[in-house]
Amino acid sequence: MNLCPVCEQGSLVEFRVVKTRRYLRCPVCEATVMDESCRLSPDQERDIYRLHDNDPSDPGYRKFLSKLADPLLERLPPGATGLDFGCGPGPALARMLEAEGMVVSLYDPCFYPSQTALSRTYDFITCTEVVEHLYEPAEVFRQLDQLLKPGGWLGVMTCFQTDDDRFDNWHYRRDPTHVVFYRESTLALLAEKFGWVMEIPRKDVVLFRRGSQTGH
Repeated sequence: MNLCPVCEQGSLVEFRVVKTRRYLRCPVCEATVMDESCRLSPDQERDIYRLHDNDPSDPGYRKFLSKLADPLLERLPPGATGLDFGCGPGPALARMLEAEGMVVSLYDPCFYPSQTALSRTYDFITCTEVVEHLYEPAEVFRQLDQLLKPGGWLGVMTCFQTDDDRFDNWHYRRDPTHVVFYRESTLALLAEKFGWVMEIPRKDVVLFRRGSQTGH
């Protein structure tokens, strides 16, 4: 049985093959997952990540990140502590949040592999353009849930998958480091699984709020 790595409930079934890449679909959460055999090597992945031009001073990039930053800041108290999880080589979002008085730690397995950052709990965690890269999403979401204080916020930005007819030519699919695609229904099921309250304040942005009690 090929268990869905997102919800850990459904058994993945054939979805389609696009050129040399094979994709599977979870009938429970509706996530689309690239088959393991089609993944890049770790070195190939890192080479692509190093090409990302995430300049914190780039106005266009800051505007893109504000889709998540603005609604998140509306919900955070002054001086909240946060973690930019998967921040990449240029932690622009962290700098934007710090400019608004937030205290932000950084973690990225390639560029900021700080285990200290994963040993604390936070008022908020951001994941911008991260979750589509995860080989084991459920394990990472479980980890993030444990890193959040009760009542804390998890902000996720990823392109939601909506139209199967456009999947083959979808720009998001063409990135070979993107191995998981989420529908709104996928994210809603994750919220239910972890006892989070879910909001979608902007296109391709979801905010999860952890339960106010330690055990939700």
